[in-house]
Amino acid sequence: MYFNDFNPVFVIVFLISWFVLQGTAYYQFFEKAGKEKWKGFIPIYNYYIHLQIIGRPVWWLILLFVPVINFFVALTMHLDLLKSFGKYTYLDQVLGVVLAPIYMNYVAWTHTKYVDRATSIPKPKKSFGREWFEAIVFAVFCATFVRWIFMEAYIIPTGSMERSLLIGDFLFVSKAEYGPRTPQTPLQIPLTHQTIWGTNTPSYIPAVSLRSYRLPSFGKVERNDVVVFNYPAERNFEDYNKRRDGEFHPLDLKTHYIKRAVAIAGETLEIKNTRVYINGEKSDDPPLMQHIYFIKTKEVIRDRIFEKYNIDPQNIEQRIPEGYFIHLPPHVAEQLKKLPFIEDVILQLRNEGQAEMGIFPNAEYFSWNRDFFGPLTVPAKGMEIAVSEENLAMYGSTILNYEANENAEIVENQLFINGKSVDNYTFRKDYYFMMGDNRHASDDSRYWGFVPEDNVVGEASFIWMSWNQNGNFLNKIRWSRLFNAIE
Repeated sequence: MYFNDFNPVFVIVFLISWFVLQGTAYYQFFEKAGKEKWKGFIPIYNYYIHLQIIGRPVWWLILLFVPVINFFVALTMHLDLLKSFGKYTYLDQVLGVVLAPIYMNYVAWTHTKYVDRATSIPKPKKSFGREWFEAIVFAVFCATFVRWIFMEAYIIPTGSMERSLLIGDFLFVSKAEYGPRTPQTPLQIPLTHQTIWGTNTPSYIPAVSLRSYRLPSFGKVERNDVVVFNYPAERNFEDYNKRRDGEFHPLDLKTHYIKRAVAIAGETLEIKNTRVYINGEKSDDPPLMQHIYFIKTKEVIRDRIFEKYNIDPQNIEQRIPEGYFIHLPPHVAEQLKKLPFIEDVILQLRNEGQAEMGIFPNAEYFSWNRDFFGPLTVPAKGMEIAVSEENLAMYGSTILNYEANENAEIVENQLFINGKSVDNYTFRKDYYFMMGDNRHASDDSRYWGFVPEDNVVGEASFIWMSWNQNGNFLNKIRWSRLFNAIE
């Protein structure tokens, strides 16, 4: 769900309710603190009075408009206000956070008195162990909240996005952009994903499972966004999403993948001679897109040549007496072709009409491969298709695996839902077609299909660290990549 998806009446009612609840709490708090109570209903100015009451500097008002930081500032102001009225316990703090602003009204309108500015109230004496325990609990809570709502760190483990993203790149991924999802497994060790650190033991209790909802977001996935998502396929012969007991991890804990959304819901994709076409028009290529080329040469290419053209040794697929198979961007391939000791540079292209094993959706019906694929329309919510042999071959697995239909099955080219045969099917979700920028070294939608909107985690924002495991000493850090935006 996105902000612009909300009914205007709902938005207005929500904002008015929040304003009234907050204002009525401030009304009483301000009077008890010796301030004019009517100021509690004046937006922004009431935060100024709030800061005076708790003893925090006025310039904190500016921080309330800084994303992410404003969460911590507001939380501190909130808890300080409770403290200023004699509410110090863990229970008070938990209720003040979870049930705000309802609990704030309870505190304001009951028999509480203004004690003093929170910054002037002496801290209660605590043991060394309790001090550390409370600090750790607070840090874990804040980190977990930020990781869930705003941003999470990821590392690139494979070369499927090279050269756009390199193995060893550490990314921050924005979850607010597409909307954070509520967890399916609430009983989970904080700051873990599938397993407890360093073990194969699940980090959650699968017996307690909730329905997941997507919270409001700032936007939707757009074409050519670099997206982190939960790997959708559940192949019985792979362990990507399996637990030790043989069952699959819940949706929000499936293995993370990162690819580029080359086509979004409702668009028709076709790949011709490695180039992507959307709705019949050529799409923009990623600036650092790569394919595999055969570098024909009888000589050994020295390391200095690879360094000059920024070729990572990990991109060398194979070395044979006649030359090298290397993953390269087209412009680098053209530059290498001009070197005197290189005889030729040949793009390793599959033949049109030659079906590739494992290609999506079904190699028996569609003679597609990684370089010649489609045309294929990406399903969109509300899109209707006729139930036919060809359409079931194209979309059948999507309908069965991701549409959350009860008792859906395909028997002899007929689709049955709840035991009834249907002649037409209307999709219930939006889907995306994801591809890696390293086009000949990417396990992506060309092989396992569409990514449902439920699986989307967030948008890759920027690289905050890049670690070259093949580098030496200070060269292990790729300094030029630090804090680069991801395009």
